[in-house]
Amino acid sequence: MLVLRTILIITIMSSALWAGLVQVGSNYHYTTVAEGLDVSLSGDTVFVHPGTYVESGLAISHALTLIGLDNPIIDGNHSGEILTVTADDVIIEGFTFKGSGLSHLDENAAVRFEEANNGRISHNRFEDNFFAIYISKSENVLIENNIISGLAQTESRSGNGIHLWYCKNINISGNSISGHRDGIYLEFVEQCEVTQNHSTENLRYGLHFMFSNHNEYNNNRFDNNGAGVAVMYSRHVDMHNNVFADNWGSAAYGLLLKDIYDSNITDNQFNRNTVGLYSEACNRIQVEGNNFENNGWAVKIMANSMDNVFTHNNFLANTFDIATNSRQNFNTFSQNYWNRYRGYDLDKDGIGDIPFHPVKLFSLLTEKNEPALMLMRSIFVEIMDLAESYIPILTPATLIDAEPLMRINS
Repeated sequence: MLVLRTILIITIMSSALWAGLVQVGSNYHYTTVAEGLDVSLSGDTVFVHPGTYVESGLAISHALTLIGLDNPIIDGNHSGEILTVTADDVIIEGFTFKGSGLSHLDENAAVRFEEANNGRISHNRFEDNFFAIYISKSENVLIENNIISGLAQTESRSGNGIHLWYCKNINISGNSISGHRDGIYLEFVEQCEVTQNHSTENLRYGLHFMFSNHNEYNNNRFDNNGAGVAVMYSRHVDMHNNVFADNWGSAAYGLLLKDIYDSNITDNQFNRNTVGLYSEACNRIQVEGNNFENNGWAVKIMANSMDNVFTHNNFLANTFDIATNSRQNFNTFSQNYWNRYRGYDLDKDGIGDIPFHPVKLFSLLTEKNEPALMLMRSIFVEIMDLAESYIPILTPATLIDAEPLMRINS
C-alpha cells in the first residue's frame, strides 16, 4: 500500500500538467499550509513537504486532495481546532496532526468533517489531541489506516479518538486507537462498518455507540480499556469475529449491551474480562459461536432481557458461566459447550443426555451481595452449589441447556 501511494505521488509530481497542483514547504513559494489552502481551487491537490507547521484554524471549503510528503507535522500548539472540512470530496493523507486544544465548551478536533460527504482520512498519525477525528452530519466517509494516540488522564479532560455524530455510510477500517476517553464513539449513526481496528488503553470504552441502527463491527480487537465495547439503545447491530480481552475493573465488561434489539453476536472471543457479556433490557439477540474463556463472569443476563438465543458457544474456565438477577428465564440456551458439564452421552450423538444448569447458587448470591465473593474458594460454597445442582430451589430452574455439547464447538 505504501509503495503504491509513493508511485502515485511521484507520478503526479512528475506530470507536465502542473495546473491544479499547489506545493507547500520551506523551499517553496507557499511556506504555510494556510497559504496553500487559501490559493487552492476546487479539485486541486496540495502537497505539503516535510517539516513542522505550527498552525491551527485551518479550513477546507472546496473539493481538495491534501497530501503530506514524508509525514509533515501540523502542530496546533493546543490552540483550538487544527483543520475543519466543510466541503464534499476531500482527501487528507500522510500527516501527523498533534495538539488540538482542550476545551470544555468546544469539542476541538485535529480534523473535523462538518456536513462533508465522500471524504477520506487515511494513513495519518494523530498525537496528543483533544478529539482526533470528528465527523458530523456527513455521509460516505472512509477513515482508514490511521494511528491515533492520546495522553488522556481523566475522562473530563479528554475527547474521543474517532467521534461520529449524525452520520451515514461511514467506514472505519484498519486504525489503531489508544489513550482517549472512548476509542471510537458513534451517536445517531446509520449503516456504519467498523472493521479491523485495534482499540486499546482508552479510559472508558474501546468502542461506544448509542441510538445507532443497522451497523456492523467485525474483526476488531478491544483490549485493556476501561471496558471493551458498549452498545446502547440501538437495533440491527451485527457484531462478529471481534476480540474482547483483558478489560478488568469493578465496572468493566468485554461487551455491554443495553436496550439492544434484533442483533447478532457471532464468532467473537471473550477472554479475561471481569464480565465477558452483559445484557440489560435486550431482546431477540442471536449469540452464536462465541468463545467465553477465563472471564470472571462469562455472561451476565438480567431478567428484563428476553427472547435471546445462546447456541454453539464455548464456556471455558470462567469463574462463573452465567449469572442473572432472577429465578425467571425468558431466553434459550441450547447446544453450548460447558467445561463444567459432568453428564454423559450414551447414544454417542455428541449431545449430553442430561441438561446442564449453568447458574450456580453462589453466583446468584454474589449478584445480590458482592462481598460474598471472599468465600468463593471455601468448601461450604462447593457443597452449596452441588446441592443446588441436584435440587434447584433458588436458581432459575428453567435456565438450562437441555442439549449441552460434549465437545468444544469449533
